[in-house]
Amino acid sequence: MPLPILALPVALHLIAAAAGGVPTLDVRPSCRAAAASEIEATDRMLACVGSEQAARGLLAKNWTTYATADRFRCVEQMMDFDPSYTELLTCLDMANDAAKLPAELY
Repeated sequence: MPLPILALPVALHLIAAAAGGVPTLDVRPSCRAAAASEIEATDRMLACVGSEQAARGLLAKNWTTYATADRFRCVEQMMDFDPSYTELLTCLDMANDAAKLPAELY
C-alpha cells in the first residue's frame, strides 16, 4: 500500500491539471486488472488501452465545457484508486447531467 505522503505530489499534479487541461493518467494498472480477469489477457489489455485513449480524446474535445468545480471534484475523487479516463469522463458527464435537473428533484 503506497504511503499517503508519496501520493501527495501525484494528487497535486492531477488537481493542477484539472484546471488547465485533461490530466495525464497511467491507465495501465486498471487495464492490467481488467485483463487479468480474461482468458485472452493480451487482447483485453490492448482493447482496454484503446478504449481509454478514446475516452481521453472525448475529454480533450469537451474539457472546457465541463464546469471547473466539477473537473476539480472528479479528478480529486480519483486519488483513492487507479484512475482511468473512462471513470473521469463518466464522473464529468454525470455532473453535467445533474446540473440540468430541476432543483426540486434533488
